[in-house]
Amino acid sequence: MRGLTAVLVGCAVCVAVAQADVYKYVDAEGKVYFSDAPLKGPGLQLEWTRESKRLVRESETRTASLEKGGATATRQRARPVSGSLEQRRAGYETLIEANARRYGVPVWLIHAVIRAESAYQPSAVSPAGAQGLMQLMPGTAARYGVSDSFDPVENIRGGTAYLRDLLDLFDWDLKLALAGYNAGEGAVIKHGRTIPPYAETQGYVRKVFEYGRAELANTPSVVLSVR
Repeated sequence: MRGLTAVLVGCAVCVAVAQADVYKYVDAEGKVYFSDAPLKGPGLQLEWTRESKRLVRESETRTASLEKGGATATRQRARPVSGSLEQRRAGYETLIEANARRYGVPVWLIHAVIRAESAYQPSAVSPAGAQGLMQLMPGTAARYGVSDSFDPVENIRGGTAYLRDLLDLFDWDLKLALAGYNAGEGAVIKHGRTIPPYAETQGYVRKVFEYGRAELANTPSVVLSVR
């Protein structure tokens, strides 16, 4: 996925709207375009198109696989979301579910990343300069068309799109995708497509797995395998 740059394209450039389809295009510069309708433009190459129902099925299958991996990744247990954290979480459920459907990323994974990144604090800023709920660095925000990282709508959209691209880049290896989210995809590739030997990154991957398991424990419709 050259450049791993994403631009979300609006209806102004969409033609011949198709029902419930998702299209992914890549241009000559490596920019990625997601749309709910076919696009026309110089240098645009269709990478794939999927029906929404198929994306949901794929997401469910991958979620089951990720759950199994998450169950064995660590024996530590994260505390359930409670108190003010639970209240903040509730305020973003609709946005998270909408973006999960849009990009085919499990809802529980987005929640786990947000909890690890900002504890659902939309105004959070890291010492390194990452901003908002999903802690987007300015460069990443620009790549995904996020003009205001403190806007939950833009932040969750951009962060989820980036997470989906990382999952695709690393063949849906959740550990590598999370390592890429924390340290950058370049660091994962540099270290032979393994989790970089950074204490922060290794701890981050473990933390997201812990929070993901806590999310799944509170999801009656999902059974967590502990094989």
